[in-house]
Amino acid sequence: MFKKTFIPFILIFSLSVFGQKKELKAVDKLVESQEYDTALNQLLSIESMIVGSELKYQAQYHFLAGKIYGGKKDFKAAFNAFDSARQFEAENGSSKHLLEINKMTNDLSVEAVNKAIDENNNENFAEATDLLILVYNIDKEKNADYLYYAASSAVNGGDYDRALTYYQELRDLDYTGSVEKFYATENETGQEVEVSAENFVLFKKFKEYSNFRTEMTKSKLPEIIKNIALIYVMQKRNDLAIGAIKDARVANPLDVGLILTEANLYIQLGDKQKFADLMKEAIERDPNNHILYFNLGVITSEQGDRNKARFYYEKAIELDPSYASSYLNLAALILDGEPELVEKMNSLGNSRADNIKYEQLQKQREELFLEAVPVLENLTEIDPTNVEALTTMKNIFGTIGDVAKFNEMKEKLEALGQ
Repeated sequence: MFKKTFIPFILIFSLSVFGQKKELKAVDKLVESQEYDTALNQLLSIESMIVGSELKYQAQYHFLAGKIYGGKKDFKAAFNAFDSARQFEAENGSSKHLLEINKMTNDLSVEAVNKAIDENNNENFAEATDLLILVYNIDKEKNADYLYYAASSAVNGGDYDRALTYYQELRDLDYTGSVEKFYATENETGQEVEVSAENFVLFKKFKEYSNFRTEMTKSKLPEIIKNIALIYVMQKRNDLAIGAIKDARVANPLDVGLILTEANLYIQLGDKQKFADLMKEAIERDPNNHILYFNLGVITSEQGDRNKARFYYEKAIELDPSYASSYLNLAALILDGEPELVEKMNSLGNSRADNIKYEQLQKQREELFLEAVPVLENLTEIDPTNVEALTTMKNIFGTIGDVAKFNEMKEKLEALGQ
């Protein structure tokens, strides 16, 4: 009696297993033919048959789902399916599909990142952020860079709450994004080239290369802290912003980048004196950084201290003669006194004394112009296409009546399409 009731059960179970194998094999053929829509419909139709079945069939079901979703470029569904397939294989003590799953996951990750780049270029920042976070979550230790890029995409899209969450996670991970770069010099040309880590070892055996060196790229942590602070400022959470910077500086007291970050925060808050103090501290740490002197020139100029501003701009030029903004700001600072002279000239009458005074003021005005010209000429020597410098000189020469120089600047501007 017991055998008669038990034998049909075994038969039914065997038929069920046979059905699962047959259906999964049919789906696999559709996948191989890249008939993804048909394959997905057929796969979903046997879901109830697979749930609760042997682990190997559940693993194969999710493996096929991953291949289908991958083919359809549904990255999220593909990654989730492959993750489930891994889990079922692990529970079953198998690794039948593991190599293929890992390869496909890696390939799809590359595709997802490339699509994120396209979405960013098309200003679809939310979509780009979603894709980058998907890739990050696959392997958080290996793919931390994508969390950083996701935060940047969120900022570009104006989703500051989301960006803040990602930046805070990066900060808590102590993420720097710093990588080692490898360089070698070609003996024939004397040119330094960047090489891969593998070639760096290989090139050391060649006589054609010398002066091998490595360096670490700049840490992104100061920028991350700065962005956290700036988002807090935007959210009018100034105490949290200041706290974020101070905590970072306690951990990295000698980091010039963090000093600059704090300085930028205070300029956002309108505290120009605190900004100037921090910039001076940064200069003490990094006395040959032209950008520090340039920024000090900007702030002291805004505060009305022209002599100090001029000193800082000239120092910035001394440290980096190729930085155009230093020349432009120095010229603008010199010419800043011109409107006041014009106002005084226009206020004068027609008396003999007024005429004498007018001529004195006019001479002072021309002296300002002639003082600014060499600064602008130096700039055009390093950047002949600088429209702002050429336009300013054209206006100066037109005002002082230097027709030859005026025409020269005019021709240069016309050649640039201005």
